[in-house]
Amino acid sequence: MDLALLNTFRTIADEGSFSRAAQRLLRTQPAVSLALKRLESDLGATLIDRSSKQLSLTDAGRLVLDYCERFDGVDRDLRTSLAELRDLESGRLQIGVNESSALYLLDLVVEFRKRHPRVHVELRRTLSSRIPEEILRGSLEMGALSYDPGDDRIETQEIYEDHLAFVVSPEHRLARRRKVSIEELGEETFIAHNVSGPYRSRIIETFQAHRVPLQIGIELPTIETIRRLVQRNLGVAFLPRMCVEQEIESRVLREIQVREVQMTRTIRLAYPGARRLSHAARAFLEIVSDE
Repeated sequence: MDLALLNTFRTIADEGSFSRAAQRLLRTQPAVSLALKRLESDLGATLIDRSSKQLSLTDAGRLVLDYCERFDGVDRDLRTSLAELRDLESGRLQIGVNESSALYLLDLVVEFRKRHPRVHVELRRTLSSRIPEEILRGSLEMGALSYDPGDDRIETQEIYEDHLAFVVSPEHRLARRRKVSIEELGEETFIAHNVSGPYRSRIIETFQAHRVPLQIGIELPTIETIRRLVQRNLGVAFLPRMCVEQEIESRVLREIQVREVQMTRTIRLAYPGARRLSHAARAFLEIVSDE
């Protein structure tokens, strides 16, 4: 099978457009279309539905895309292994993270780079819910999670213990309080992350269990934007304590304990249990164990 054709198909799928795929591959659009037809002919299956205006994959296309990602993992493993054979201090370390879990790895990355300055480190932003699947598929070697993946094929090591902090602006009516009850929050406007996760679900369930309305007035894509709006007193939020630690210490945000909401966050480093890890990944695990 021609891997170049597979790469062309994956680029089309990633870009959602023949023209953008052609620009990314530095080829003409007709050449990209011809490459796709050759691949479909070789496989005996239609990979892209051409009957609609918006590019969409067929069932066969989705299956082939999944295998393309597996091929990428094999290709990456091959290149990393060859580099490590030449020089044990070279190679690549790639860890899947979401926005908040990346912060918990920074000290570990600093120590790793001190010991292995020639290893390329990449923290790849990935939806937390997809990290276990990508580890098993081989497109990720390691990932940081705030939950137990619950899969015997994945091993984990705890790297940090954190909690959800209820934060408000210094101008907020509750800013001088140390503790509040959940009932006092029924009329507050909450600013929330628009990506669903286990802790968002637990907050919603806790409010429902106490029959207190949870009024989510604003949803944003990043913790940074949530923090900024809370500082401007446009609402309140539950955020990982580490992500707002400096703001709390500098008193541009106030942390208030909510008696009924005591949620710890255990950050875990996840990796495959059966598959051999690269030298770089094993070295990173050694640093985790030393901490």
